[in-house]
Amino acid sequence: MAGHSKFKNIQHRKGRQDAIRSKMFSRLSKEITVAVKMGAGVMDPDMNPRLRLAIQNAKGQSMPKDNIQRAVTKGAGAGGEDYEEIRYEGYGPGGVAIVVEALTDNKNRSASNIRSAFTKNGGQMGESGSVAFMFDRMGEITYKPDTGSEDDMMEAAIEAGADDVTSDEDGHVILCEFDSFGEVTKNLEEALGEAESVKSTWKPQNNTSVDEDKAGTLLKLLDALDEDDDVQNVYSNFDISDEVMAKLSAE
Repeated sequence: MAGHSKFKNIQHRKGRQDAIRSKMFSRLSKEITVAVKMGAGVMDPDMNPRLRLAIQNAKGQSMPKDNIQRAVTKGAGAGGEDYEEIRYEGYGPGGVAIVVEALTDNKNRSASNIRSAFTKNGGQMGESGSVAFMFDRMGEITYKPDTGSEDDMMEAAIEAGADDVTSDEDGHVILCEFDSFGEVTKNLEEALGEAESVKSTWKPQNNTSVDEDKAGTLLKLLDALDEDDDVQNVYSNFDISDEVMAKLSAE
């Protein structure tokens, strides 16, 4: 789930770490399976770029090797679910723009569930393209904090052809144009080693401030979307202040 708040853990619910981890592994497995299927059944990461990134991300999240192999084998097997990539868009409370990426084997189910989540939580699902123009499609490469200093990472990113670098105590996040994603990732790997995660993202061009009255409902909407089994990623342009987040987290 993407949006802006200085609080790193926007999923502020307590006691749900196991469920969050299980959900994450499920998403990673699905992406690996789809990468194999869409790669004509190619199980070799060196010959299937999407699979290589999917496995890299799974390893970065400490997903067990057996889980990874099962997902690869499932993608190469005959039959099974045929997943389709679908993007949903809409508005949340306070006029916040939301982009939802899904992998589903049943479009009708996904559309119905996601529309229901919007409606029940003060939002409205829109047509394709209704909010995507407010975001830039980009590649996001993440490295651990000890990979190098802020200056080292900036220099490597510039040399690799990236557009932006953000460094803090949690690590280094490098952004690049989506069209040059593969090339930049390869250049960074040669200079810095394997990244912790490599993924596409929707970066908002501008953020929308949300007051305390709307923030609670907005977070419920984002949670509902994020918890749907078909949803892979949720992006938004919300901006919630530290003070409001602190109040919500204390509830």
